Amino acid sequence: SSLAIGTTTGYRLFSLSSVEQLDQVHESNEIPDVYIVERLFSSSLVVVVSHAKPQQMNVYHFKKGTEICNYSYSTNILSIRLNRQRLVVCLEESIYIHNIKDMKLLKTILDTPPNTTGLCALSINHANSYLAYPGSATSGEIALYDGNTLKTACTIAAHDGPLAALTFNSTGSKLASASEKGTVIRVFSIPGGQKLYEFRRGMKRYVNISSLVFSMDSQFLCASSNTETVHIFKLEHLTDSRPEEPPTWSGYMGKMFQAATNYLPAQVSGMMNQDRAFATVRLNISGQRNICALSTIQKLPRLLVTTSDGHLYIYNLDPQDGGECVLIKKHSLLGSRKMEENKENDLQSPLPQSYAATVARQSTVPSTSTMPGYSEDGGALRGEVIPEHEFATGPVCLDDENEFPPVSI
Repeated sequence: SSLAIGTTTGYRLFSLSSVEQLDQVHESNEIPDVYIVERLFSSSLVVVVSHAKPQQMNVYHFKKGTEICNYSYSTNILSIRLNRQRLVVCLEESIYIHNIKDMKLLKTILDTPPNTTGLCALSINHANSYLAYPGSATSGEIALYDGNTLKTACTIAAHDGPLAALTFNSTGSKLASASEKGTVIRVFSIPGGQKLYEFRRGMKRYVNISSLVFSMDSQFLCASSNTETVHIFKLEHLTDSRPEEPPTWSGYMGKMFQAATNYLPAQVSGMMNQDRAFATVRLNISGQRNICALSTIQKLPRLLVTTSDGHLYIYNLDPQDGGECVLIKKHSLLGSRKMEENKENDLQSPLPQSYAATVARQSTVPSTSTMPGYSEDGGALRGEVIPEHEFATGPVCLDDENEFPPVSI
């Protein structure tokens, strides 16, 4: 429910509490050419990196307009990930893990395989703070690291080719990955590393997966690429062992099918575990980098797609039947001069009988997000008090738990 964008003039923060209106929370023009901006959920802590100083990380309390601290590194910063416990800085051949409460450097993982894109993922669940990054530059090996105990958890042989995308679900119990080919997406259990699901995105052409993300309830997994199609997969609980299943015909056949896979060659049984996309979106653009999110806005599931040309597209997702998602709103992220464009793109559904059409405009009044702690007020409207920081000359202790909205588990 919070969107952060970096621009040539600085960065902007938005709140997504309604479909119809995009609320700008903050805009900063102090640092130009921002290419990384990471906000800690809906709190006041923002981490920024600019092309002007690509080796320096700046940490701000944006509501006060105060810099908390800054750190410089030996090479360019490629990505930053953070949760309530840890802040991770990824360089091409090393990873730095900070304690987010006082910004103290806890661990440096040196000599990591060359990681030119800064690919890494951090669980937003601070109770485990698992970190995943490429364990090889030539194969799809995933290195899993426990950010709390600061120890290696395991290595997962995920793909044959190099990795292109990694993401955890909200609890840190599942990890999804895709290789540079982009044809197969796999989901593994964490911390064990067992393969749970395998989805085939397509075999006709290789694609560059630009975004891979779970829904907050871990029921759906969304993948977007440099093509015009976004795929949403449904994580059916087919692999769960349920000893007391009802004695139905479908249940009997399911057990027979599961048993049959144990006697088939691995490549054949693997194909049986693959699934087609539950829902899809066909974008109007192709070749642009984009980022997707599966969110709940006004109590309904939505797919959000933000493109590098500065637009946000909001789609309705039918959680029961899937199918083609319906575009219901297009917002410009580039300033008030595009307000007229937003009005022109107040789209009507082309499928009046679809699920998406029936729920598209049931509510035009912004409602409170259903995800605890993911509202712009950081939980203050629900009785929590967000305290002010006490700033010092050095790194500041962010030791009050109420400053950090809770993670939805």
